[in-house]
Amino acid sequence: MKGLLADVNNVKQVRVLLMLLQEESRGEFWLHLGLTTPTFGELGLHPRSPDTDVWLKCQAEELLLITANRNDDGPDSLEATIRRHGTPQSLPVFTLADANRVLSERSYAELVADRLLEYLYDMGNLRGVGRLYLP
Repeated sequence: MKGLLADVNNVKQVRVLLMLLQEESRGEFWLHLGLTTPTFGELGLHPRSPDTDVWLKCQAEELLLITANRNDDGPDSLEATIRRHGTPQSLPVFTLADANRVLSERSYAELVADRLLEYLYDMGNLRGVGRLYLP
């Protein structure tokens, strides 16, 4: 795993999480992971890229997608893509259970950051699970 990718609708939330991950209590662990945080544009993805394209790009680049609104609305949805293309080695997708709370409630955002850090350190055991919810 090389990094984290904020879905286009969760850039602000991921910025908040990155800020919290770099604070004193979590900073050493975050730095040890050495993860990158590219943007959609840097990866050649359009903001309206289909879920399938986003998921496949994340798998190819070894990036963990952080999203809140990718769903199961059809054959090209994120959930359908994970079911169709997922393997035991696939990286999971992180789904924010309450994206708005990440922005409005620091204690909740800290809980999400802590859970994310736990997942990142346990990634060897989490490949192939499909989707993980934060917190």
